[in-house]
Amino acid sequence: MASEDSTVISLVEKASKGDRRSVGRLLTLVERGGSAAEQVAEVTHNLSDKSHVIGITGAPGAGKSTLTASLARDLATSEYKPAVLAVDPSSPLTGGAILGDRVRMEEASEAGAFIRSMATRGHAGGLALAVPGMVRVFDAFGFNPIIIETVGVGQVEVDVASAADTVVVVVTSGWGDAVQANKAGLLEIADLFVVNKADRPGASDARRDLELMIDLSQLTGQTIRRPEIVMTTATEGEGLDEFKKAIFEHREFLFEEEQISVRRAKRWKAEVGSRLDYLISEIVKESIENLEEKEGSSPGSVAREIAKNLLKKDELR
Repeated sequence: MASEDSTVISLVEKASKGDRRSVGRLLTLVERGGSAAEQVAEVTHNLSDKSHVIGITGAPGAGKSTLTASLARDLATSEYKPAVLAVDPSSPLTGGAILGDRVRMEEASEAGAFIRSMATRGHAGGLALAVPGMVRVFDAFGFNPIIIETVGVGQVEVDVASAADTVVVVVTSGWGDAVQANKAGLLEIADLFVVNKADRPGASDARRDLELMIDLSQLTGQTIRRPEIVMTTATEGEGLDEFKKAIFEHREFLFEEEQISVRRAKRWKAEVGSRLDYLISEIVKESIENLEEKEGSSPGSVAREIAKNLLKKDELR
């Protein structure tokens, strides 16, 4: 343990001096989980919470990687120090499964962006723990903004996107993407919609559908600020200036209306809940693995007995 602690402290010291290799090693420790990840979390916790975190999600093939890479490259060539965490099922080292995306990510990296890809394979629910921890590492060492890109529109993606200050949902032309985003719960967490591939037929219909869905959500009080809709053709660079402008306008709203502290407090509670779920599940797994069948005892009674012992309560409802 002492050796592990000294390794983390040494990496933190080097990362504080701008050593990106050390930042990468800290990210790896967090991704692997365990005691080393907890040590990194303890050290970086008080150093973070300064950066703007942007979540970009949406259906596969919507052009998220192109938008992400273009945004990161543009920011890196200005006064910003962006980082990208690409949550990817295949997780190639360059952060994109398609050749064009890999090239764009490489261009963003060459411009100064820190690109990190994270495989979903083998993580399952662990993403809810690893992503906030990795974002905290980027934040602690001055990367700003931090962009999280997810693949798909399932519950995992919703949870990961919720770790952001500004959530961008990308859809394409056609009615299906907008409906899928609504069903997945992305409408409730979206701060900005991007209709990408806007040069294709049906793009205006997609915008109209989103406008209607946003109107309904506003009637039910689901949103504080009406999400903006931006039309882009990312491969051609069209609409990217408007996209960046909309992101920073939302950031200004968060700080001016004091919503940033509300969001981060909610995020902190969600992370505590995720960690508690994980710890309890590990304890329960261990209890079940060591369990011997008791003749005449029902599974329900045995489970209640284990729960009583774990929670040290005489009564459970």
